[in-house]
Amino acid sequence: MIKINLKLFVTLQKYLPEFSEKFKIPEKTRIGKLIKILGIPKNMVKIIFINGIQKKTDYILKNNDRVGIFPPVGGG
Repeated sequence: MIKINLKLFVTLQKYLPEFSEKFKIPEKTRIGKLIKILGIPKNMVKIIFINGIQKKTDYILKNNDRVGIFPPVGGG
């Protein structure tokens, strides 16, 4: 198991698990799998940042990664 620091923003916050600062996941977990584990619908994810760098869902998470997931944002 590895630990990540997980942050979900805006409408995704309702999917944030307890102890998200040290959220445990299996080694070699891809971001796409993490999104599935959290129960977030794929269409609700627009931007993913790992350690401040934008990544795709096939990125394999590493111990102590800082993960930020953002939904689509609308405005006018």
